[in-house]
Amino acid sequence: MNELSDIRVAGDKARPWDWPEEKWREIVNRVRAGRSMKPEKWKSNAKVAVALSFDSDHESLTLRWGDDSPGRLSQGEYAARAGMPRILKMLEKHSVPSSFFVPAVVAQLYPDEQRRVVAEGHEVGIHGWIHELNSRLGYDVERDLQMRSADALEKITGVRPIGIRTPSWDFSPYTLSISREMGLLYDSSMMADDDPYELLENGEATGMVELPVEWIRDDAVYFNMDRFAGLRPYTPPSAVLDVFKREFDGAYAEGGLFLLTLHPPIIGHRSRMQLVDELLEYIKSHDGVWFGTHGEIAQYCKDNC
Repeated sequence: MNELSDIRVAGDKARPWDWPEEKWREIVNRVRAGRSMKPEKWKSNAKVAVALSFDSDHESLTLRWGDDSPGRLSQGEYAARAGMPRILKMLEKHSVPSSFFVPAVVAQLYPDEQRRVVAEGHEVGIHGWIHELNSRLGYDVERDLQMRSADALEKITGVRPIGIRTPSWDFSPYTLSISREMGLLYDSSMMADDDPYELLENGEATGMVELPVEWIRDDAVYFNMDRFAGLRPYTPPSAVLDVFKREFDGAYAEGGLFLLTLHPPIIGHRSRMQLVDELLEYIKSHDGVWFGTHGEIAQYCKDNC
């Protein structure tokens, strides 16, 4: 069956063109962007806020598929053995606080890593239990895993997480209500804007701050590799650096938020850490830059909007 036929078959089953208006409106309005939460001025009158984040997926990207390949698992182990030490050393060099979103299984595999992250002034946030496909789970299972994840992170680090980045940046119909029940300050998984906004659930203001992500500002789309698929790292670090610089320049010109997502098993390699070093040097060469954790930036937005 060719690609066009596949589309036609899927369309015949779903037939969204036959949906009544109330159905597609219900789907669209389930999770929506509300009012802007971009403050008129950033902390200390900074011109731009910079939120650097690392999704510490490690072995969970292999385990979530039920895969027990030692080769694939070793890629995750690389993150802990080589990537994270380089990253933390780099952040110390530049005095930049960051946020690490950590699956609970990873936190339990490497508890000392998470304690070091917190001890060095960074934030640890929720990132699922085992990087599960949360949008395919039922309510009870997703709720249990999300709450257990928060408990595990708090037990290991001594700090209760105040924010979440969902695995694979995806929401089920229940994700937002679960996060609200947990009293989380912010989410960082949605892509409706460049700057912070309030999340709406079925048209209702939630009070939760969204710090939006984007694949453009993510290392995985440029560098990821899968030897069993057509996924290859075609983009050189110099080109990725150029994209990230341009994204920062835009945020700086607009007085907005520059949020970058990186992954220790991907960005932690030597040539790519040079990219991070050069980017931070470039950002710091500008006047009026505020580096904050996601939690700090979300709280500032909530307090000043």
